[in-house]
Amino acid sequence: MSETLFFDTFAKGKKEPKVLKSSKDCVIYTRVSSSQQADNLSLATQLKACTLYAEKMGYNLAATFGGTYESAETDERKQFTAMIAFVKKFKGKISYILVYSLERFSRNDNSIWLTNELRRLGIEIISVTQPIDTSNASGQMQQKMLFLFGEFDNQLRRQKCMAGTKEMLLRGDWPTQPPMGYEVTRQNGKRKIVANAKGRLICQAFHWKAHDNLSIEAIRARLAEKGLKVCHQHMSKILRNPFYCGMMVHNMLEGKVVEGNHEGLVSREVFLKVNGLLKENAQGYRINGENSEIPLKRFLVCDHCGKPMRGYIVKKKNLHYYKCSTKACNNNKSANALNTLFERILHTFKVDKAKGMIEVVYKQAIAKFNEQTAGDQDDYRNLQDQHTEILKKINRLEERYVEEEIGGDLYRKYRKKYDGEKAEIEENLMKLSRQVSNLDENVGFAMQFALELPLKWVSADYNTKKRIQFLLFPQGISYSKKTDECRTPRINLIFSYLAYFQQLITNKKRGIPELGLDFASFATLVAGSRIELPTSGL
Repeated sequence: MSETLFFDTFAKGKKEPKVLKSSKDCVIYTRVSSSQQADNLSLATQLKACTLYAEKMGYNLAATFGGTYESAETDERKQFTAMIAFVKKFKGKISYILVYSLERFSRNDNSIWLTNELRRLGIEIISVTQPIDTSNASGQMQQKMLFLFGEFDNQLRRQKCMAGTKEMLLRGDWPTQPPMGYEVTRQNGKRKIVANAKGRLICQAFHWKAHDNLSIEAIRARLAEKGLKVCHQHMSKILRNPFYCGMMVHNMLEGKVVEGNHEGLVSREVFLKVNGLLKENAQGYRINGENSEIPLKRFLVCDHCGKPMRGYIVKKKNLHYYKCSTKACNNNKSANALNTLFERILHTFKVDKAKGMIEVVYKQAIAKFNEQTAGDQDDYRNLQDQHTEILKKINRLEERYVEEEIGGDLYRKYRKKYDGEKAEIEENLMKLSRQVSNLDENVGFAMQFALELPLKWVSADYNTKKRIQFLLFPQGISYSKKTDECRTPRINLIFSYLAYFQQLITNKKRGIPELGLDFASFATLVAGSRIELPTSGL
C-alpha cells in the first residue's frame, strides 16, 4: 500500500474531468448585420461553406440557425439565443458550432467568456475560414485575439457612426426613422423627411387640443373616426414631441434643442399652448396645501406690494397667521382676526327673512337684470349663427388639408385666422350667455345661498370656502397692516344687488364699512355695472 494513501483525504483542489468529444454532431450558425446584407448572397455563401466543411470533416449536421440579420454587438439575438439553448440542451451530443468566421459568431466582450463556457460543455466553435487548432493554449489564444479584434473593430465603427449621427443632428437632419406622420423620401438624390396623410391628421389633433382643449381620449376617438388608431400613451408622446413643430431633441444632442430641416406640422405657438394645457392636466404627486384654519391664503393680497399672502403656523403658540410673500414687507396678521373680519363682511350679503325681504329682492333683481340686458337676445342669436359658420369653415379647411387639396402653409395660415375668429365669437357668447340663460334659476340659487351665507362659509371645508370667497370677490381682497383695512376691486354684482336692495328696503344706509365702502360708493358700484350670475354646485 502506498505511503501517501492515508493523506488523500487532505488533498486540495478538484481534478478537472477530461472533456471528450462523444460525437461528431454539429450545428451551423449564419448571420449578417443588416437587411441589405441579407438581400445579397452572403447568407447563402456562409451556409454553403459551413456545409462543405462539415461534409469534409465527416460531421453530422444536427441543426441550422441564423439565416437572417442580427447585430453581433450583443448576444440578445433570437436565432443566436435559440442556438445556444439547443447546444446546451444536447450537451454531450453536440460537439461543434460551425461559423463562416468568428465575427459571425460574436463581436462583443462577452464572446471570450461564452467560448470558455461552451468549451467546458465539450462544445467547440470552429471558423471554417480561419482554421485554428483550439485543442492547445496557443490556438485558444489566437481565437481570443480574433474575438478581441472583432470587438475593437465594432468600437471603432460605433465611434465613427456616433460622431456622424451627432453631426447630422446638429445640421438639423433626422438620422433614423421619423415619428408617426412623417416618411422618408428621395428628392434629387437627397434624403428628405416629409409629412404624410397621418401627419395631416396629427396636425388636426394638435389644434383640437390647443383650441378646443379636448382630452386625449376625445382626440383618439376623433382620429379613429378618420381612420387613424393611436393608443393613449402614444398619443400623449406625440403631443409632447417637439419634432411636430420643426424642432429636434435627441440623447446624442446632450440637452440641446436643434431646429430641424423637416416640415413642422404645427406652429411653435400651437405646440407650446398644447403642452401648457397638458401640464395643467398632468397627473402625479402634488403637495396638499389645504388647511381650513387659513382659507384666505392666496385669496388675500398685500395692499403694499400686490403679492398674494400666504398662511403659516407658529408651532410654539399653535397660532395661524397670514403673511405677505415679499421679503421685508412685514404685512402679516393673525388668521383668527382676518377670518373673523371676513365673516363680518359675509353678513353684509346675508338676506333677512323678515318683512317679506326675499320675494321683494328677488323680483327687483330680475327686473333690474331684464332692464339692463334688453336687446341682448338678438345679439346672442346672431353670435350663435356666426359660431356655426366659423365651425363649418374650419371643418372644410381640415377636409381639404387631409385630402391634399391645399398644402401645410395655407392650412396653418387660415387655421390661425379661423381660430382667432372662433375664440372672439366664443368669448362674446360667454359674456352674453351669462346674461340671457337660466336667469330665474341663478337668481333663486343666489337668494337661497345668501340666506345662510356666513354659516355656510364657517362650516364648509377648505375647498368650498375658497369657492365661496372667489364667488363673491373674483379678484380677491387686499389687506393693509398699516391701516388695518381691507379693499376689493370687484364684487360679484348679483350679491351686491341683494345687499344693496336689502339696505334700501330696511333703511340701513351703511354700505360695506369692512371694505371701506359707504352707502354712496356702494350704490354707485352696483348701479353702474351688469349682474354676474354665480356658478352652481356649491
